Amino acid sequence: MGSAGQQLDRLAEIMARLRAPDGCPWDKKQDLRSMRPYLTEEAFEVLEEMDRVAEGSPWHPLCEELGDLLFQIVFHARLAEELGEFTLADVCASIGDKLTHRHPHVFGERREDGMPQPLANWAKLKAEERKKKTGREGSVLDGMPMGAPSLLRAERLLEKASRIGFDWPALEQVRAKLSEELGELDEAITSQDRDALEHELGDVLLALANLSRFLRTPAEDALRMALRRFTTRFQHIESALRSEGVSIGDATLDHMQRHWQAAKAAEKALPPPTRVPRAALASLRLTVGDLAAQRAFWDRVAPLLGWQAERSTAQEAVYGDGLYRLVFVAGPTTASPTLLTFEAPSEAAVRRLHTLLEDVSPGCVREGDLEPGRITFRDPSGVQWEYAVTER
Repeated sequence: MGSAGQQLDRLAEIMARLRAPDGCPWDKKQDLRSMRPYLTEEAFEVLEEMDRVAEGSPWHPLCEELGDLLFQIVFHARLAEELGEFTLADVCASIGDKLTHRHPHVFGERREDGMPQPLANWAKLKAEERKKKTGREGSVLDGMPMGAPSLLRAERLLEKASRIGFDWPALEQVRAKLSEELGELDEAITSQDRDALEHELGDVLLALANLSRFLRTPAEDALRMALRRFTTRFQHIESALRSEGVSIGDATLDHMQRHWQAAKAAEKALPPPTRVPRAALASLRLTVGDLAAQRAFWDRVAPLLGWQAERSTAQEAVYGDGLYRLVFVAGPTTASPTLLTFEAPSEAAVRRLHTLLEDVSPGCVREGDLEPGRITFRDPSGVQWEYAVTER
């Protein structure tokens, strides 16, 4: 399948081919304005699949929808490239630079003990970026689109304000603020003043968004899931009424409420999702008896696998590929799994690594295990590693 970079390059080439003079008629006639609705549509389809996964559905449809969304980004980058504005590489570089700049505790200088420097002020970093881009620092609240859903926008604006200390210190005070706003809404309801009603209802919704932030339960997501439940229950009412021969609109409220409660009971009777969300493996930590020999071996082998040696200490050797980390620690040798596997992009890559390993550490490859697309080698600690083309 190749690396993410290779596949992104392939996607960019496909996009260029679709926009070529002899490409697809539909793709060729699109411009920035005509593509806007598709970007919004694809983003919402991703959200729908995320909700389904959260309820226990398989992940593969989400992979497909993320691909559709990625295609929108590639399409827009292609339109810009044709006009000489920027390229897909510029898009990747821009977000890469932004992430490294905003995470100095990860990518910045580290202290002598190997620990990262304290997390820099996020709001200050963003202000520096705005000043560099526009000539002014602007507002802490900048960056949230006016067209975003209001509940989502409310939560994000409150989060931005909290970064400079404008926030309630505890959940109890946030909940008390909601009660206060509900009391003021009750007064507006009594007065029947339309402007007051809009004002106080808005304050209640803002207080609810703030409460959702403290509860780490995004209000936009919670409301979207509530709407899904409402739709399912209401459609159950419609189906039940049809089966009883009662016309929609002729049923009493009590009659519909009985079917509503039946739908709720059916929901509660469903078993919880059987699919537990997959936990990503961030690092693998192994203790080894001879750390010096292990470090000497992996300092030479890691680059052959596309990994790099990271800043280590006298008691550990660390290697990473930007996503995962392999950590060897001095101590009693760990009882390791029978075999640990690195994924190879092709059989040619396997053959190339075999040759390089023999140059770097003669005898580390287990010759008896050789087969097309797969080799096994052993490091100084005795851990067995496999480099293989895996089936997908």
